[in-house]
Amino acid sequence: MSSEIKWAFGHPSERAEATAGPDMLDRISLRDHIVTVEIGAFQAERGITQRICFNVVVEVAPQEHRDDDVDRILSYDKVTEAIAHELAAERLNLLETLAQRVADRILLEPQARRVFVRIEKLDRGPGALGVEIVRARPAMRPADAPLADDDRPHPEVIYLTNAAIASDHLTGWIDQLEAGHRPTILCVGAPDLAVPQAAHPLVQRRIDLLAIEQNAWSLAARDPRCVVVNSRTELDWSMRQGQISVWAPSKIVLDAVDGPAVDPHDAQGIILWFASHMQAAKIMMIGETMPEALPPAVRFLAVDQPRL
Repeated sequence: MSSEIKWAFGHPSERAEATAGPDMLDRISLRDHIVTVEIGAFQAERGITQRICFNVVVEVAPQEHRDDDVDRILSYDKVTEAIAHELAAERLNLLETLAQRVADRILLEPQARRVFVRIEKLDRGPGALGVEIVRARPAMRPADAPLADDDRPHPEVIYLTNAAIASDHLTGWIDQLEAGHRPTILCVGAPDLAVPQAAHPLVQRRIDLLAIEQNAWSLAARDPRCVVVNSRTELDWSMRQGQISVWAPSKIVLDAVDGPAVDPHDAQGIILWFASHMQAAKIMMIGETMPEALPPAVRFLAVDQPRL
């Protein structure tokens, strides 16, 4: 049996040992860590949970002073916490994406030098189906690396009613937002049109979310500076680029581990959930009349007011 085949089917620790460089590095490992979660790209994998198994090896710089102080080492808890954090962040379709994010988060730890991540689905067939990746700490953090929570932009979330979308002041509002150079995400509700009705509530929820996305595209058609965006990664990127985004909600809402409990027709509820999800610095609603029981953190602007 060749070394490559042996490494492929052995534990990641064997591959780590066989590919070690001249620098002496210590290793910590997590074996057969099984979590039950909803994950997968196929429709049959939505709405159900399945077991996935993690095997992780982290190469770390040796500690010069062995004083039995847990704060000086990379704790095993950091590995399991990285897994739990990424599973809780959003529902994912691909094991490859999950493995990359777990590896990136572990490599944020100052002691970590290289990480081996193997993830396998245990319930999708007669055997285990999985991926394995190896990632090393870059000399410099790349521009597209995942952001830690404290590094993410805190946007201004602005909800536009249909009257606001149709308002003659729309271009002027966008001019003000562009001049303010603030991370901005525009949100809309459902259009004033009938949507298809389905007997199954999950199907109806998807139809209603897609109707909101149609309205997002209608808004974007009114001003080329508004770009429709549907993923957290793209939202973070667009905010860092100073782009004015229009949120298309289906992906983030459906992929969220703790998604909004409200109906998609409850635009205010969806927007407040999204603003909390994005850790928004400011929330504004622009409409004809002020909604009832508006939270104090939300500013309201009437459609006939030209200044934000």
